[in-house]
Amino acid sequence: MRAARLIKMVLLLQSRPSMTAAELARELEVSERTVTRDAQALSEAGVPVYADRGRAGGYRLVGGYRTRLTGLARSEAEVLFLSGVPGALREMGLQDAASAARLKVSAALLPSLRDAPDSAAQRFHLDAPAWFREPETPALLPVLAEAVWDDRCVTARYRRGEGEAERTLEPYGLVLKAGVWYLCARVAGSGSFRTYRIDRFNAVDPLGERFDRGPDFDLPGFWAEQAERFARSILRAEVVVRLSPEGVRRLPYAVDPLGAREALRNPGEPDAEGWVTVTLPVESEEVAHSQLTGLGPEAEVLEPPGLRNRFAADAARLAALYRRTDG
Repeated sequence: MRAARLIKMVLLLQSRPSMTAAELARELEVSERTVTRDAQALSEAGVPVYADRGRAGGYRLVGGYRTRLTGLARSEAEVLFLSGVPGALREMGLQDAASAARLKVSAALLPSLRDAPDSAAQRFHLDAPAWFREPETPALLPVLAEAVWDDRCVTARYRRGEGEAERTLEPYGLVLKAGVWYLCARVAGSGSFRTYRIDRFNAVDPLGERFDRGPDFDLPGFWAEQAERFARSILRAEVVVRLSPEGVRRLPYAVDPLGAREALRNPGEPDAEGWVTVTLPVESEEVAHSQLTGLGPEAEVLEPPGLRNRFAADAARLAALYRRTDG
């Protein structure tokens, strides 16, 4: 542990002109007293660490000293490709590897380029979770992330309906969708791939054996196919809707995007007022009522009769409410 900390301290000092004891303590997650002891240990080992005294003082490396400890380990090199998603790295337990990789890259850069990581971080940031929800990290995510990196089989118990199922899985990949983590895995012995919500796992036990990762597996392609299949599977009902031009524009933001695309692919001819009639795939009449309410007077439900009557009743209640308010 201390050896890794000393290496990190050298890399930090190599990537910056100087750092105060407080800055080093914050980066290394130790006390300033520990920083002082570590600096002395490095000096005794032949690393030219110099301490400037005074208010503006700090630690620096003397004489352009350069360490050769900048080679990236495999895990550090792989995690660099995820460095734009800091929250996801933290949730998977990979923040230490990412920090070490960034330090090694910074230490290897020319002095004129060492501000590049900070410059990029101030210009681009990815915030994966959806609005208006507090993201929750599944407790078993780090275990699954380690199994994914290591190509290691796991035995998993997960909630299914009112009961629980157990499977031996070959965890191929993780997907973070709108703040929710999913595991894409092959069921051992069957060859079939499935997708699991990680927050529904009750237990995950890594096994001793590793699996041979199929070279043809494409995680982004697999996820896109599964996501569209899932979206189509839940659109089990249809409603006929008359839309104003503004309603046509707002429909993709009010309902499921796949349903909106299907509805607008072949709309009817515009009437004299410019309104078009479309057949909209929906999850259910209840969901359609909730979603189409957001379009207000820009949409008129024509079928099914029960849903049309429900909107008519809503309109009557709204009219009565506003008449009472005005009176």
